[in-house]
Amino acid sequence: MSKVTASDQAIFAHWEKAIELRLFADSAGPTLSVPEQVAAKVGNRVVAGALAPGSRIGEQELADEFKLSRGPVREAIRILEREGLVQVLPRRGAIVTQLSPTELREVFEIRSGLFDIAVRKVMQERPPELLAVMRAGVQRLQTLADDPAGGDTYAELTYRLILICTRFSGNERLSRMIAALSLQSLRYSKLGLASLERRRRSLHLWKLATKAMEHWDADAMMQLARQRSEESAEEAARLLGESA
Repeated sequence: MSKVTASDQAIFAHWEKAIELRLFADSAGPTLSVPEQVAAKVGNRVVAGALAPGSRIGEQELADEFKLSRGPVREAIRILEREGLVQVLPRRGAIVTQLSPTELREVFEIRSGLFDIAVRKVMQERPPELLAVMRAGVQRLQTLADDPAGGDTYAELTYRLILICTRFSGNERLSRMIAALSLQSLRYSKLGLASLERRRRSLHLWKLATKAMEHWDADAMMQLARQRSEESAEEAARLLGESA
C-alpha cells in the first residue's frame, strides 16, 4: 500500500464526516418528515446499542419525549419495523429486534451482491480521490485494530469506507440500498469484529483490498470484500449461537 500523505488524510476526513450512521443519511430530499426524524433518532440508539435487543419501545414514552401526538410516533415505529430495527408484536407493542443468524446471513448476502455491482462501477471510473480515502481509512483502521476498546469504532469505520466506495459508483439508488442494508448489518459487524484477533484479520484484508484498488483489480476487490463479510458474519453467528 502506498504511503499515506497529508492530502490523503484531509480527503478522508472530509468523507468520514459526510457519512452518518443513521436512517435516511442518504435521503435525496432536503428535509425529513416528523416521523422520519423520530425514526432516525430512535434508530440511532438501536445501532449504537443504547437500546438492546428485546427492549420495549413505548409509543407514549416517545410521544412525551419528542412532544408529539402518538400518530407520528406510530408512523416512526412502522419505519423502524420496515428497516428491520424494530418488531411489532401483538399485545406487546414494539421491541428492538433480536439478532438472529438467519437475518445475519440474509442481510450480508444481499449487501455483498449489491456491493459487487458498486465495485465494478467504481473500477470503471477509477476515481483517484477514492484511493486517497482508502489509504487514510486503512491507516486509521490499523490504530483501532490493536485497541482493546476500539471494536465498535472499528466496525463503524468499515461501514463508512463501504459507503464512501458506493458513493463513487455514481448510482444514488444503489448507494441508498447499500446504506440501508449496512445499517441493518452494523450491529452484527460490531459483534463479529469485537475481538482483537478478528480486527487484525479484517485489517489484513482491507490492506489487500487497497493494493487491489491501486491496480484497479475489480475481481480481487470483490473477492476480498466477500471474504471480509463472510468471516465477520461467521464470527457473529458463532457468538449468537453461544448466547442462544
